[in-house]
Amino acid sequence: MEIDGTVALVTGAASGLGEASARALHGRGAHVVLADMDETKGAHVATALGARAAFVRCDVTSEDDVAQAVAAAAQAGPLGVCVHCAGGGIAARTLSRDGTPHALDAFRRVVELNLVGSFNVLRLAAAQMATNDPGPDGERGVCIMTASIAGYEGQIGQVAYGSAKAGVIGMTIIAARDLAAAGIRVNTIAPGTFATPPMMMVPDAMRDAFAANVPFPRRLGDPAEFAALALHMAENGYLNGQVIRLDGAVRFQPK
Repeated sequence: MEIDGTVALVTGAASGLGEASARALHGRGAHVVLADMDETKGAHVATALGARAAFVRCDVTSEDDVAQAVAAAAQAGPLGVCVHCAGGGIAARTLSRDGTPHALDAFRRVVELNLVGSFNVLRLAAAQMATNDPGPDGERGVCIMTASIAGYEGQIGQVAYGSAKAGVIGMTIIAARDLAAAGIRVNTIAPGTFATPPMMMVPDAMRDAFAANVPFPRRLGDPAEFAALALHMAENGYLNGQVIRLDGAVRFQPK
């Protein structure tokens, strides 16, 4: 996929991994539509990027919101790239120390946001990409999703988040096979501990402990490194159906 001149839709683009991805795509010549629930921060990032950037408020679990975001992207030209970064989690055990079971509604909300939201964005972006004229190798677009290494070895208290991200991991190869006939590639990044705004809000000692567990380099990931991998996934036409861990070789321990 040639990034320069294409249109890219980035969800969760107001901060963190999404913002870094939007900035990287814009820097490579894409027209970027930034989608996020945070209107103030999202509009600020779009304004800072200037030309070839626009913001739309979007709840990724809403069919109407995502359809409108995709339509906004399509108005700017052929939608060639979608980077889906919107998500979030909670901390709760399956059974708390006092014997209280995990709240079912809370579990549903996390799965809805991270798994159903990912599929919602994927399916609607793909439907739009399928209308593009095919490029080299018949390619019409590429969708990049965000999982987490918690989807492989989630820690205590991550049962909802880890389950949802495991679903995204499992979805990747199936979606790639589903969309092959349309010339649309699907890949996923599974990041480890990154210096995103939520992580930067935790106490320094806790953040240092996370960094110390990373074999090499012994630090938190930089969102720009996530964005660099997203760019490569977009540009490398033979990379399809893959989930790539981006984690400095860390493996989560139980807690």
